[in-house]
Amino acid sequence: MAERSLKAVIPNPEKFSYTIRTVSEILESNGSSSMASVCGGTLSLMDAGVPISDPVAGISIGLVKEGDRFTLLTDIVGDEDHFGDMDFKVAGTGRGITGIQLDLKIDGIDEEIIRATLEQAREARREILKAMLTTLRQPRHEISGYAPQMLRMHINPEKIGMLIGPGGKTIKGIQEATGAKIDIEEDGTVYISHQDRAGVEAARLKVEAITEEVRVGKIYEGRVTSIKDFGAFIEILPGRDGLCHISELDDKFVDRVDSVVRVGDQIQVKVIAIDEHDRVKLSRKAVLREQAAGSSRTPKRSPGNE
Repeated sequence: MAERSLKAVIPNPEKFSYTIRTVSEILESNGSSSMASVCGGTLSLMDAGVPISDPVAGISIGLVKEGDRFTLLTDIVGDEDHFGDMDFKVAGTGRGITGIQLDLKIDGIDEEIIRATLEQAREARREILKAMLTTLRQPRHEISGYAPQMLRMHINPEKIGMLIGPGGKTIKGIQEATGAKIDIEEDGTVYISHQDRAGVEAARLKVEAITEEVRVGKIYEGRVTSIKDFGAFIEILPGRDGLCHISELDDKFVDRVDSVVRVGDQIQVKVIAIDEHDRVKLSRKAVLREQAAGSSRTPKRSPGNE
C-alpha cells in the first residue's frame, strides 16, 4: 500500500536515474503503520533530494455501523480497528488519491459511506500535509551527500567506439583517472556515477572532450599541431583539428605564421565555419576582438569612487 501510494509521485528515469530503496521500520503501532510509512516515506524522499512531483500523506478511516446509522472515525487506533467495522486507508496528494485499501468486517458499504469516507479522508490528509510541510516544504535541491552522485548525458552513438577505445582502453583510463563508474547504452546514453560530485564532473569533462561535436561559434582551447605558409592547424578536440588561416591569426596584418604561433602553443580559437567536407575553419582574430570588446565595456572606476 505504501509503495503503491508513493510510486505515483516518483520521477521517471529520464529525469531521475537512481534506484530508490525506502525502508520504514515500525517500532510500535496503535494506528495505521502503512499510512505512517507513506508520510515518513514522503519526508525521507524529500530529505534525500528525490524530486517527487507532490508530497503524499495517508490516513485511515474507521466505521461503526448499527442498522442505518453509522459513524466515521478518523485515524483509528488499535481498539477501533479491532472492534470497528471498517479500515479504509486513503493516501494521496493535495490534488488527488494515489492509493486506497479497504478492509471490511461487515457485508458491505453503500455509496453514501464511501463518499463520506473519501471526503473525511481528504480533509484529514490536507491537515497532515500542512504539518509535514512545516518540517520540509519541498525536496532538497541536491541529492544527499550519502548517496552516490550520478549524471546522465547523451553522446552521438557513432562515437561510442571512440569513447570505449580499443579493448576498452579509453573508458578504463577515464574510470581509473577519476574513480567514476561509466555505463554506456546503445542509443548513446552515458551514465556516470561517483561518490562525490567532483569525481562525476571530472569524468564528464573527459567524456565530452572525446565525444564532443564541434560547434560553430564556440571558443576552444587548442594546440598548434602544424604550421604552413597559409596558416596553422590546431587540434581543438582529441583527433579533431581545424585550420586557422593566416588572415585569422591576429587582428592586425601577419606576414609569417611562425611570428604569431609555433607548434605546441596553446591558443584560444573560435569556430567560424564548417564546410561541406566537414573541414573546420578557425579564427584567433575573432577571439581577440571579443576580448577587446569585453574590456572596453567594463566600467572604469574614478578616483573619487575608491
